[in-house]
Amino acid sequence: MGKFISIIVPSYNEEEAIPMYYEKTSPILKSLTSDYEIIFVDDGSKDNTEKVVKELAAKDEHIKYVIFSRNFGKEAAMYAGLEKSKGDYIAIMDADLQDPPEKLTEMYQTLESGEYDCVATRRVTRAGEPKIRSFFARKFYKLVNKYTQTEIVDGARDYRLMTRKMVNSILEMKEYNRFSKGIFSFVGYRTKWLEYENIERCAGVTKWNFRKLFVYAIEGIVSFTVAPLFFIIKLGAALMCLDFVAFIVFLVLHLTKVYLFSWPLVLIIVFVFLTAIMLMCLGILALYHAKTYSEVKRRPIYFERENNID
Repeated sequence: MGKFISIIVPSYNEEEAIPMYYEKTSPILKSLTSDYEIIFVDDGSKDNTEKVVKELAAKDEHIKYVIFSRNFGKEAAMYAGLEKSKGDYIAIMDADLQDPPEKLTEMYQTLESGEYDCVATRRVTRAGEPKIRSFFARKFYKLVNKYTQTEIVDGARDYRLMTRKMVNSILEMKEYNRFSKGIFSFVGYRTKWLEYENIERCAGVTKWNFRKLFVYAIEGIVSFTVAPLFFIIKLGAALMCLDFVAFIVFLVLHLTKVYLFSWPLVLIIVFVFLTAIMLMCLGILALYHAKTYSEVKRRPIYFERENNID
Protein backbone atom coordinates (compact mmCIF):
# COMPACT_ATOMS: atom_id res chain seq x y z
CA MET A 1 0.00 0.00 0.00
CA GLY A 2 2.81 2.44 0.78
CA LYS A 3 2.93 5.57 2.87
CA PHE A 4 0.32 8.34 2.56
CA ILE A 5 1.81 11.13 0.41
CA SER A 6 0.64 14.75 0.40
CA ILE A 7 1.73 17.10 -2.38
CA ILE A 8 1.40 20.85 -1.74
CA VAL A 9 1.09 22.96 -4.90
CA PRO A 10 1.03 26.75 -4.29
CA SER A 11 -0.78 28.25 -7.29
CA TYR A 12 -1.13 31.82 -8.49
CA ASN A 13 -2.53 32.34 -12.01
CA GLU A 14 -1.58 28.82 -13.13
CA GLU A 15 -4.68 27.84 -15.14
CA GLU A 16 -2.56 26.69 -18.10
CA ALA A 17 0.04 24.77 -16.10
CA ILE A 18 -2.18 22.89 -13.63
CA PRO A 19 -3.73 20.39 -16.12
CA MET A 20 -0.24 19.53 -17.45
CA TYR A 21 1.08 19.19 -13.93
CA TYR A 22 -1.80 16.88 -12.99
CA GLU A 23 -1.37 14.67 -16.05
CA LYS A 24 2.34 14.20 -15.39
CA THR A 25 2.32 13.88 -11.59
CA SER A 26 -0.71 11.66 -10.90
CA PRO A 27 0.65 8.50 -12.62
CA ILE A 28 3.89 8.80 -10.67
CA LEU A 29 2.05 9.06 -7.35
CA LYS A 30 -0.17 6.09 -8.27
CA SER A 31 2.93 4.02 -8.92
CA LEU A 32 4.23 4.82 -5.43
CA THR A 33 1.14 4.45 -3.27
CA SER A 34 -2.64 4.14 -3.38
CA ASP A 35 -2.99 6.77 -0.64
CA TYR A 36 -2.10 10.26 -1.73
CA GLU A 37 -3.49 13.75 -2.07
CA ILE A 38 -2.58 16.75 -4.18
CA ILE A 39 -3.47 19.98 -2.41
CA PHE A 40 -3.69 22.99 -4.69
CA VAL A 41 -3.56 26.24 -2.73
CA ASP A 42 -5.05 29.00 -4.86
CA ASP A 43 -3.30 32.15 -3.67
CA GLY A 44 -5.94 34.64 -4.80
CA SER A 45 -5.51 33.98 -8.52
CA LYS A 46 -7.02 36.42 -10.99
CA ASP A 47 -7.43 33.89 -13.80
CA ASN A 48 -9.37 30.59 -13.93
CA THR A 49 -7.07 28.68 -11.57
CA GLU A 50 -9.87 28.11 -9.08
CA LYS A 51 -12.20 26.77 -11.78
CA VAL A 52 -9.56 24.43 -13.19
CA VAL A 53 -8.72 23.03 -9.75
CA LYS A 54 -12.37 22.45 -8.87
CA GLU A 55 -12.95 20.61 -12.16
CA LEU A 56 -10.04 18.30 -11.37
CA ALA A 57 -11.38 17.74 -7.84
CA ALA A 58 -14.79 16.83 -9.24
CA LYS A 59 -13.35 13.93 -11.23
CA ASP A 60 -10.53 12.83 -8.91
CA GLU A 61 -11.03 12.37 -5.18
CA HIS A 62 -7.29 12.70 -4.61
CA ILE A 63 -7.42 16.37 -5.57
CA LYS A 64 -7.89 18.77 -2.68
CA TYR A 65 -7.92 22.55 -2.74
CA VAL A 66 -7.71 25.58 -0.50
CA ILE A 67 -8.93 28.89 -1.90
CA PHE A 68 -7.51 32.02 -0.25
CA SER A 69 -9.68 35.09 0.28
CA ARG A 70 -6.98 37.16 -1.49
CA ASN A 71 -3.33 36.96 -2.48
CA PHE A 72 -1.17 36.29 0.61
CA GLY A 73 1.99 35.14 -1.18
CA LYS A 74 3.70 31.82 -1.81
CA GLU A 75 5.03 31.54 1.74
CA ALA A 76 1.49 31.66 3.14
CA ALA A 77 0.31 29.17 0.51
CA MET A 78 3.02 26.69 1.45
CA TYR A 79 2.21 27.05 5.14
CA ALA A 80 -1.50 26.52 4.50
CA GLY A 81 -0.81 23.39 2.47
CA LEU A 82 1.47 21.95 5.14
CA GLU A 83 -1.14 22.74 7.78
CA LYS A 84 -3.89 20.97 5.83
CA SER A 85 -1.82 17.97 4.76
CA LYS A 86 -2.44 14.51 6.22
CA GLY A 87 0.42 12.57 4.66
CA ASP A 88 3.19 10.56 6.26
CA TYR A 89 5.42 12.15 3.61
CA ILE A 90 4.76 15.69 2.42
CA ALA A 91 6.17 17.42 -0.65
CA ILE A 92 6.07 20.99 -1.91
CA MET A 93 6.07 21.51 -5.67
CA ASP A 94 5.46 24.31 -8.16
CA ALA A 95 2.70 23.83 -10.72
CA ASP A 96 4.84 24.94 -13.68
CA LEU A 97 6.77 21.62 -13.84
CA GLN A 98 10.09 23.31 -13.10
CA ASP A 99 10.13 20.83 -10.22
CA PRO A 100 10.43 17.49 -12.10
CA PRO A 101 7.77 15.05 -10.80
CA GLU A 102 9.90 12.06 -11.79
CA LYS A 103 12.20 12.91 -8.87
CA LEU A 104 9.40 11.89 -6.49
CA THR A 105 10.24 8.21 -6.99
CA GLU A 106 13.83 8.63 -5.83
CA MET A 107 12.71 10.91 -3.00
CA TYR A 108 10.16 8.38 -1.77
CA GLN A 109 12.64 5.49 -1.89
CA THR A 110 15.23 7.54 0.01
CA LEU A 111 12.83 8.36 2.86
CA GLU A 112 11.68 4.74 2.98
CA SER A 113 15.26 3.70 3.73
CA GLY A 114 14.96 5.57 7.04
CA GLU A 115 18.35 7.22 6.60
CA TYR A 116 16.96 10.70 5.92
CA ASP A 117 14.08 12.91 7.09
CA CYS A 118 14.03 15.11 4.00
CA VAL A 119 15.03 14.88 0.36
CA ALA A 120 15.48 18.34 -1.14
CA THR A 121 16.43 19.59 -4.59
CA ARG A 122 18.81 22.23 -5.88
CA ARG A 123 19.53 23.59 -9.33
CA VAL A 124 23.13 23.24 -10.48
CA THR A 125 22.59 25.52 -13.48
CA ARG A 126 20.50 28.62 -14.13
CA ALA A 127 20.22 28.21 -17.88
CA GLY A 128 17.43 30.32 -19.33
CA GLU A 129 17.46 32.74 -16.39
CA PRO A 130 18.53 36.38 -16.88
CA LYS A 131 22.24 36.74 -16.09
CA ILE A 132 21.72 39.70 -13.79
CA ARG A 133 19.23 37.68 -11.72
CA SER A 134 21.60 34.71 -11.53
CA PHE A 135 24.44 36.99 -10.42
CA PHE A 136 22.48 38.53 -7.57
CA ALA A 137 21.05 35.14 -6.56
CA ARG A 138 24.52 33.70 -6.09
CA LYS A 139 25.65 36.78 -4.18
CA PHE A 140 22.60 36.43 -1.91
CA TYR A 141 23.44 32.83 -0.99
CA LYS A 142 27.06 33.77 -0.25
CA LEU A 143 25.97 36.71 1.89
CA VAL A 144 23.34 34.88 3.92
CA ASN A 145 25.60 31.88 4.52
CA LYS A 146 28.47 34.13 5.62
CA TYR A 147 26.48 36.02 8.23
CA THR A 148 24.03 33.43 9.55
CA GLN A 149 24.31 30.10 11.30
CA THR A 150 21.47 28.78 9.16
CA GLU A 151 22.98 27.33 6.00
CA ILE A 152 21.00 27.79 2.81
CA VAL A 153 22.30 25.73 -0.10
CA ASP A 154 22.98 27.67 -3.30
CA GLY A 155 20.27 26.92 -5.86
CA ALA A 156 17.98 25.33 -3.26
CA ARG A 157 14.37 24.92 -4.34
CA ASP A 158 11.25 24.67 -2.20
CA TYR A 159 10.72 21.29 -3.89
CA ARG A 160 11.36 18.62 -1.27
CA LEU A 161 9.76 15.53 0.29
CA MET A 162 9.66 15.56 4.09
CA THR A 163 8.58 13.27 6.89
CA ARG A 164 5.59 14.16 9.05
CA LYS A 165 7.90 14.79 12.01
CA MET A 166 9.85 17.43 10.12
CA VAL A 167 6.67 19.11 8.84
CA ASN A 168 5.28 19.27 12.38
CA SER A 169 8.45 21.07 13.46
CA ILE A 170 8.06 23.56 10.59
CA LEU A 171 4.44 24.23 11.59
CA GLU A 172 5.57 25.09 15.11
CA MET A 173 7.38 28.10 13.64
CA LYS A 174 4.40 30.41 13.26
CA GLU A 175 6.11 33.69 12.45
CA TYR A 176 4.17 36.00 10.13
CA ASN A 177 7.24 37.01 8.09
CA ARG A 178 8.22 33.63 6.67
CA PHE A 179 11.30 32.61 4.73
CA SER A 180 10.83 28.90 4.21
CA LYS A 181 14.26 28.14 2.76
CA GLY A 182 15.71 29.34 6.05
CA ILE A 183 13.06 27.58 8.12
CA PHE A 184 13.73 24.24 6.40
CA SER A 185 17.38 24.57 7.38
CA PHE A 186 16.71 25.97 10.86
CA VAL A 187 14.61 23.01 12.04
CA GLY A 188 17.47 20.69 11.15
CA TYR A 189 16.84 17.00 10.37
CA ARG A 190 18.85 14.83 8.02
CA THR A 191 18.58 16.07 4.45
CA LYS A 192 19.74 14.54 1.19
CA TRP A 193 20.18 16.87 -1.78
CA LEU A 194 19.28 15.94 -5.34
CA GLU A 195 20.78 18.03 -8.12
CA TYR A 196 19.27 18.80 -11.51
CA GLU A 197 19.63 21.33 -14.27
CA ASN A 198 17.24 24.24 -14.63
CA ILE A 199 13.95 23.44 -16.41
CA GLU A 200 11.84 25.98 -18.27
CA ARG A 201 8.21 26.57 -17.29
CA CYS A 202 5.71 24.34 -19.08
CA ALA A 203 3.23 27.24 -19.44
CA GLY A 204 2.50 30.75 -18.27
CA VAL A 205 5.01 33.33 -17.08
CA THR A 206 7.04 33.62 -13.90
CA LYS A 207 5.50 35.64 -11.08
CA TRP A 208 8.95 36.61 -9.78
CA ASN A 209 10.43 39.81 -11.15
CA PHE A 210 13.68 41.40 -9.96
CA ARG A 211 11.92 43.66 -7.43
CA LYS A 212 10.05 40.75 -5.81
CA LEU A 213 13.21 38.65 -5.65
CA PHE A 214 15.11 41.54 -4.08
CA VAL A 215 12.44 41.99 -1.40
CA TYR A 216 12.41 38.22 -0.81
CA ALA A 217 16.20 38.25 -0.37
CA ILE A 218 15.98 41.08 2.17
CA GLU A 219 13.28 39.10 3.98
CA GLY A 220 15.62 36.13 4.23
CA ILE A 221 18.53 38.19 5.52
CA VAL A 222 16.64 40.04 8.27
CA SER A 223 14.76 36.88 9.29
CA PHE A 224 17.85 34.84 10.13
CA THR A 225 20.62 37.27 11.01
CA VAL A 226 21.26 40.52 12.86
CA ALA A 227 24.46 41.08 10.89
CA PRO A 228 23.16 44.34 9.35
CA LEU A 229 22.91 45.80 12.86
CA PHE A 230 26.56 44.95 13.53
CA PHE A 231 27.37 46.45 10.13
CA ILE A 232 25.92 49.75 11.35
CA ILE A 233 28.18 49.69 14.43
CA LYS A 234 31.27 48.93 12.34
CA LEU A 235 30.33 51.54 9.79
CA GLY A 236 29.88 54.16 12.50
CA ALA A 237 33.31 53.36 13.96
CA ALA A 238 34.95 53.49 10.53
CA LEU A 239 33.35 56.85 9.74
CA MET A 240 34.55 58.27 13.06
CA CYS A 241 38.12 57.24 12.22
CA LEU A 242 37.80 58.60 8.70
CA ASP A 243 36.40 61.86 10.01
CA PHE A 244 39.27 62.22 12.46
CA VAL A 245 41.89 61.57 9.77
CA ALA A 246 40.19 64.04 7.40
CA PHE A 247 40.17 66.68 10.14
CA ILE A 248 43.93 66.26 10.71
CA VAL A 249 44.64 66.44 6.96
CA PHE A 250 42.54 69.57 6.49
CA LEU A 251 44.12 71.19 9.56
CA VAL A 252 47.64 70.54 8.26
CA LEU A 253 46.72 71.91 4.84
CA HIS A 254 45.28 75.01 6.42
CA LEU A 255 48.32 75.63 8.65
CA THR A 256 50.74 75.15 5.75
CA LYS A 257 48.70 77.49 3.54
CA VAL A 258 48.15 74.76 0.93
CA TYR A 259 44.71 75.34 -0.51
CA LEU A 260 44.12 72.28 -2.67
CA PHE A 261 40.46 72.01 -1.83
CA SER A 262 37.40 74.11 -2.14
CA TRP A 263 36.28 74.08 1.48
CA PRO A 264 32.56 74.71 0.86
CA LEU A 265 32.49 71.94 -1.75
CA VAL A 266 34.31 69.55 0.59
CA LEU A 267 31.85 70.29 3.38
CA ILE A 268 28.88 69.73 1.08
CA ILE A 269 30.26 66.40 -0.14
CA VAL A 270 30.98 65.22 3.40
CA PHE A 271 27.54 66.34 4.58
CA VAL A 272 25.74 64.54 1.74
CA PHE A 273 27.81 61.40 2.27
CA LEU A 274 27.17 61.27 6.01
CA THR A 275 23.48 61.99 5.50
CA ALA A 276 23.19 59.08 3.04
CA ILE A 277 24.93 56.74 5.50
CA MET A 278 22.64 57.92 8.32
CA LEU A 279 19.53 57.31 6.20
CA MET A 280 20.75 53.83 5.25
CA CYS A 281 21.36 52.96 8.89
CA LEU A 282 17.97 54.29 9.90
CA GLY A 283 16.43 52.22 7.12
CA ILE A 284 18.04 49.03 8.42
CA LEU A 285 16.87 49.76 11.96
CA ALA A 286 13.38 50.59 10.69
CA LEU A 287 13.26 47.30 8.78
CA TYR A 288 13.93 45.28 11.92
CA HIS A 289 11.43 47.39 13.85
CA ALA A 290 8.80 46.82 11.14
CA LYS A 291 9.34 43.06 11.30
CA THR A 292 8.89 43.14 15.07
CA TYR A 293 5.77 45.28 14.70
CA SER A 294 4.14 42.86 12.25
CA GLU A 295 4.99 39.87 14.46
CA VAL A 296 3.60 41.26 17.71
CA LYS A 297 0.23 41.93 16.07
CA ARG A 298 -0.13 38.13 15.70
CA ARG A 299 -2.28 38.34 12.59
CA PRO A 300 -3.18 35.06 10.85
CA ILE A 301 -0.80 34.05 8.08
CA TYR A 302 -3.72 33.60 5.66
CA PHE A 303 -7.51 33.53 5.35
CA GLU A 304 -9.25 30.90 3.27
CA ARG A 305 -12.53 31.39 1.47
CA GLU A 306 -13.24 27.69 1.00
CA ASN A 307 -11.69 24.23 0.80
CA ASN A 308 -12.77 20.64 0.16
CA ILE A 309 -10.64 19.09 2.91
CA ASP A 310 -12.43 17.33 5.75
